[in-house]
Amino acid sequence: MISALYFLALLSSTVAWGRVGLWSERSVRNGTGGGSGGGRCTCDAFLPSSTFPIKDLVVVEQTAGEISHKLELEMGKLEAYETKLTSYAEKIIKLTVEIEKMENNTNAYNDADINDMKVEIKQVEALIKELQLSIEGSTTIFESLRVQITAMVGTLTELEKTYDKNKVLVTRREYIKVQLQLEECERRHQELFNPNIGSCAHTGIIKVSKPIVSQLNAHLNSDYKYGGWGKDSKPIPDRESMYWYSGYTSGSIVDIRFYTNYKNLILRNHFQHHNLHSSWRGTGNNFIIRDNILYYQINNPFGLAKLNFTSMNYESRVIPRASARFSYSNSPNQNFDFSADESGLWVTYATDESSGRMVIAKINEQAFGVEEEWQTSIYKPGVSNAFMVCGVLYAVKTVDILTEEIFYKFDTKTKQESYVSIPFERFQDKYSNLDYNPTDQKLYMYNDGYYVNYHLWFNHTTKATVTPSFLLS
Repeated sequence: MISALYFLALLSSTVAWGRVGLWSERSVRNGTGGGSGGGRCTCDAFLPSSTFPIKDLVVVEQTAGEISHKLELEMGKLEAYETKLTSYAEKIIKLTVEIEKMENNTNAYNDADINDMKVEIKQVEALIKELQLSIEGSTTIFESLRVQITAMVGTLTELEKTYDKNKVLVTRREYIKVQLQLEECERRHQELFNPNIGSCAHTGIIKVSKPIVSQLNAHLNSDYKYGGWGKDSKPIPDRESMYWYSGYTSGSIVDIRFYTNYKNLILRNHFQHHNLHSSWRGTGNNFIIRDNILYYQINNPFGLAKLNFTSMNYESRVIPRASARFSYSNSPNQNFDFSADESGLWVTYATDESSGRMVIAKINEQAFGVEEEWQTSIYKPGVSNAFMVCGVLYAVKTVDILTEEIFYKFDTKTKQESYVSIPFERFQDKYSNLDYNPTDQKLYMYNDGYYVNYHLWFNHTTKATVTPSFLLS
């Protein structure tokens, strides 16, 4: 690019010197004003008004390189902010719990315990101040980069007006790419701190965060490896912050606990504990809570069940084509997998007719029946788990003892399927429940008895295609 512009400058100079030898009609005269020999000759030279400012272009190119480097650094910082924020929130909640215990039982703590607590509070305060300064620093850098880019665009616009438009336009397009990178960085910053909950204005998941571990289950027992936890995907009024947990030593569904908020989940202070009637008990682990209703699998008869905790009504349905022969690779008896997303309730299963390949079914929540089905090409026993986001099935497989990978997706709107590669970490070796929740756009995993969740990043490049079926306060 620079060499081309040097050539342009040289060409301008050549044209200028080519005009020096041109004689005008009035340019030949002798010393006495006559036309005879022995006189002096004069000529008019027409030089360009300016030469190409190559130094300005070099400065612009150097500035662009600096901006690209700064953007890479800042985008790396943004990925760390989310994990830090969640970690700090966890620490604050746990400190609050400990302080309440001290207040309720002052005799059980001595001065050393109080001093330790003060030190921990000071440490959390210091961490929060550090994060605030980091975010403020990033905001300042973003503004500085925007000013630099504006100046670059101004310089290039002037060059475009004055000199060869084709060459300068190419240069300008390169720097517009840098500006788009800045906008993308700012978009990710906005998505991280102000996610667009309920929106499907994206083309899918592009990244999964590191595992965010809350704590061991409410039984405080690592033998309770089967079960699940999370939030209601369509909460009823006044229960928007409610969490639920159900854990077992085997793949059975016998009871479930509800907590008013995250703090009470950590405190193991449930406000409701439902024991399922013996004839209502289920199996498997991929159950969910939606609209205060438990959706789960039963084996007698083999089918689907729903238990409404508001009315305590129970219903069951049989899907004749569904097979009990095919389950996920890491979890037996997970023949039906319920999911909920921005567009409603889903269930996946496999059939004998499809030789174990997964079927996606949209569930009518009122009638509790299948509205529509989509046949995929993915073999269920080769999948460790799956979930739905904005009408798209995402299938997950185990890569190694610490890594899972989203490797396949099927879009029910377009009936297009594709292979992807989005790896993410596990906290423990095995897990029995993985579900997406549209109320906070997070993945919830029950990982060998631990509460684990993940933040998701989306590729926001399209207009919203699905209107949320719920409103969040």
